[in-house]
Parts: sequence; C-alpha cells; structure tokens
Amino acid sequence: MSTSLPHFFPIGVDPADIDFMGHVNNASYLKWVQDAVIDHWRSLAPAEAVAAHLWVALKHEITYRRPTFLGDEVIATVLLEKFHGARAQYETIIRRGEEILAEVKSSWCCIDAETLRPARLAREVIARFFPEPAAE
Repeated sequence: MSTSLPHFFPIGVDPADIDFMGHVNNASYLKWVQDAVIDHWRSLAPAEAVAAHLWVALKHEITYRRPTFLGDEVIATVLLEKFHGARAQYETIIRRGEEILAEVKSSWCCIDAETLRPARLAREVIARFFPEPAAE
C-alpha cells in the first residue's frame, strides 16, 4: 500500500471545551479526533459507501504535548496508516501553527450500517485513500 494523503480538519475551540484550569479539557480532544476521522472518510469515500458503512472507535492513544486555549487556531492532520479487514489505523496530529498540541493513534472498525456487524471495504473504496504514486 502506498502512503495516504493527509486530510486537514480545522477545529473550532468552543467555550464548552475549556475546563477549570482555563485550557481545553482532555475529553474534547477525543471528540475532535472522531470528527476529523469521520470527515476524512466522508471526503474521500463514494456516497454509497458512506451511506452503507459506519465507523466506531476501538482505541485511542493520546499524547498531550501542549495545552490548547480558547481563541487558538487549531487544525488536525489525519493520516490513514493502514486498513486490515474491517479495521483501520489512523494517526491524527493536532497543531496550533507549527506547534504540536497532541498526537493521537487510533484504531477504528468499519461496520455495516444495517446489520451493525464488522464489514470489509471494497478494494476500490480503499484505493481512494491510498493514491498511486505519480509515474516518472
């Protein structure tokens, strides 16, 4: 498999994200990652695949580097690392400018929207996330 293209997802820091210490609560990062990964799926998958499949998070590993504050301009960079069966591995980097605020490794399971059972994606769908390298 080739390398996936990065997906950029702007994040709005909401007053509800701020905790008693004056910075973004850790729980908000989970929501941001979920929103960014789902946006990545919806932006590249064909409409029929989006309608037929859902994604559920299985695991998140978050490394917090710096606090995030109200008013910060934040962007998540989503990289799909690999597909295996019905599972996908993602890396999401949350930044303020060049500063890394958090790094997230996450594991997701694709499920059939009707049966709610794990579902493998067609090769043609997966190929949309891993473009072919340009010929020389």
